Amino acid sequence: MLKKSLIKLNWLISSQFGLDSRRFFLSLRGLPRFVSDWQRFRKGYTGPFTLMPCLHDRYEEGGTTKSEYFWQDLLVARWIFEAKPQRHVDIGSRVDGFVAHVASFRDVEVFDVRPISTRIPGVVFKQADLMCSDSLPNFGSGYCDSLSCLHAIEHFGLGRYGDPVDPVGYEKGIVNMVSLLHPGGRFYLSAPIGRERVEFNANRVFDPGSIIRQVKSHGLELHKLTVIEGGCEAREVHATAEMLQTLSEATYNLGIFVFTKT
Repeated sequence: MLKKSLIKLNWLISSQFGLDSRRFFLSLRGLPRFVSDWQRFRKGYTGPFTLMPCLHDRYEEGGTTKSEYFWQDLLVARWIFEAKPQRHVDIGSRVDGFVAHVASFRDVEVFDVRPISTRIPGVVFKQADLMCSDSLPNFGSGYCDSLSCLHAIEHFGLGRYGDPVDPVGYEKGIVNMVSLLHPGGRFYLSAPIGRERVEFNANRVFDPGSIIRQVKSHGLELHKLTVIEGGCEAREVHATAEMLQTLSEATYNLGIFVFTKT
């Protein structure tokens, strides 16, 4: 319990107040080596010279791979590449991760409640509140045959990103997203799963069974469920009642649900 509290406290201090304690201590650790390297380099160099210390990089891996965002973005982009849909729409996923992956091999339309001012090759952006059907194109007519919403549905209705506060905002979002899909279309949805709760105003954590029931009630069938544990281990699971019960009792995992519209 103490470890979990410290992890949450570190997340709050680093992500919300910009004070990264881990990076701070790694930088202190790297300071003596920096001074030693600087002195050694200066002895053999006589050109223009300024100091810009980078103290902690030597203690990091050569890239961030132990992250649920890394695995989610990579896996779902590969699935879309293999499926080759005619029109893919994304709802609120990370632009500098998943959307960029997909835009590297096909065009993608992005709907998000917040604006994007940058023109991005392969990306058509539309500002839209998915809790409000009036802001969507061709509502109810089946707009696309492929749809993604990765690590976003858990924020709907909590006001974190400027969206209206609505305790059932995620339910409205699911209804409106499902309406965008053609029959036979594929819906890639990821969200935190575990003991169902709201961690205001960061996110919800869903019982995976409740997500499946909610989406199935609007005419979709579960095609595949992949669970990412500890941010770095992705495994496909059979969505049996026993497995869903086990997942619902965990503190936190990331679930990637793939649904097909019947």
